[in-house]
Amino acid sequence: MLVLSGCDNVLLTSPPPATRPEAPVEADPVEPSEESRELAAYFARVEADLKAQGLLRTDGGGPDTPFSERQLVENFIRIALYEEFANIGGRLVPQQTESRLHRWNEPVRMQVNFGATVPEDQREIDRRSIASYAARLSRVSGLPITMTNGRNANYHVFVVNEDERRNIGPELRKIIPDISQGAISTVENMRRSTFCLVFARDARDDGSYTQAVAVIRGEHPDLLRLSCFHEELAQGLGLSNDSPKARPSIFNDDEEFGLLTTHDEMLLQMLYDPRMRSNMTEQEARPVAEVIAAELLGGES
Repeated sequence: MLVLSGCDNVLLTSPPPATRPEAPVEADPVEPSEESRELAAYFARVEADLKAQGLLRTDGGGPDTPFSERQLVENFIRIALYEEFANIGGRLVPQQTESRLHRWNEPVRMQVNFGATVPEDQREIDRRSIASYAARLSRVSGLPITMTNGRNANYHVFVVNEDERRNIGPELRKIIPDISQGAISTVENMRRSTFCLVFARDARDDGSYTQAVAVIRGEHPDLLRLSCFHEELAQGLGLSNDSPKARPSIFNDDEEFGLLTTHDEMLLQMLYDPRMRSNMTEQEARPVAEVIAAELLGGES
């Protein structure tokens, strides 16, 4: 079973990219294509537009974004026990779907994979950003998360430009041999309104993740790029849905917050609390969530 989460938004009206010509056969391409450069310019405009609106906040929430125990519980239920996409006729389509609680019950070993057209200086920045954030996720959740370059990786993060993403299928099949063609098509044919996405695999269909693959557009500018790291890597841990009521939160497609908030850290603490169990239903998880939320917020109902 694959669970898909994505950051999907349309913020600028712009013509679609030109039809991609057949790529010439060449060894070790290092320069991005014209289409990739055009996308980089587009996403730079998206980021500037969001920031001009006061969005992509990095402050984690404050006095203007209070939330209660009840709101924390409801947000947890909607984000951890529902999914963004449904498998309909072999295709993954956006549709809120009730699910069960999913999380990792084994250590996460994260590996970053770069497309050939991602410059080396950008790779170094991304490696540091991802490693620092993975350490934060581990501290907050209590789940062991380490970085690796070995074959034992179970959480792959791909940072790829258009040139590599359009042909990423073989790489995905190496990682998840039984991945569906629908899932591959979702990545290879990603609309420009989809900023990034993540797949998490529940191999035994028991609520326990064993593999995850995040795909981040290499064309993103700094803050939009970091925002994708924050949302997708956390969603791949089990907070797989978004909710328009979640605030302050990155699990909300309004893009108000760009980076993990104090509210989101509490959601992770709830998800990985020992009193929660993989495969819980909403009915089973809700009373546990209510107890934990009361402890985290000290009775602020």
